[in-house]
Amino acid sequence: MSKPPAKAASADVAAFLAKVKAMPALRAPGQAGRLIFALDATASRQPMWDRACQLQGEMFLATQGLGPLEVQLVWYRGMGEFEAGAWVRESRALVAQMTAVGCRGGQTQIESVLAHAAQETRRRKVSALVFVGDAMEEDADLLARQAGELGLLGVPAFMFQEGGDPAVRAAFERIARLSGGAYCPFDARSADALRDLLAAVATFAVGGRVALEDFARRRGGEVLRLTRQFGKPRGAP
Repeated sequence: MSKPPAKAASADVAAFLAKVKAMPALRAPGQAGRLIFALDATASRQPMWDRACQLQGEMFLATQGLGPLEVQLVWYRGMGEFEAGAWVRESRALVAQMTAVGCRGGQTQIESVLAHAAQETRRRKVSALVFVGDAMEEDADLLARQAGELGLLGVPAFMFQEGGDPAVRAAFERIARLSGGAYCPFDARSADALRDLLAAVATFAVGGRVALEDFARRRGGEVLRLTRQFGKPRGAP
């Protein structure tokens, strides 16, 4: 018998945070943590895009006192439209970029997101990639190869899935595993949990595991409750 949805979601979030907690710091001393924030901007995504606009400031707030955080917005939509914004260090600048984008129908371009992250980190080290989406319409093996390249480059991909499509979940979990990142699902009812999860990844990008543990103690609530359950990270699926 399957677990009740609430318990299953809690276990997924706990597993995600456990994986993040176990990772080493990826930022060289004196350098800003660099986080690529990539979102699916196809037509079905408008409600989540609006929500992400409201939540993104938590990434910057969570890293105050740890060091600077640079975030690059990446998105795709329409007929092959793919954009990467300038690197920014302020929530206000990121909001300005996001509010200028309207969602539009089209196919997913996750391979382009992964390839872009690899290209960026060759220029200057990227601490982590965050991707938020609800669909995958590409060759899963090609995505796996791109994810493996990110793993070799030391860029973990944190894959957030809105909705419960099992094929999408399998693809996202594989990308996360091969890149050395983590996967976590959410839905409209648990969208608020995304706030703490994004903040957790940003904290990791800037300060590593020690900073994340301190963040959990300060934030309390769901993050603190879940991190208290952690022992060793769960094995990859």
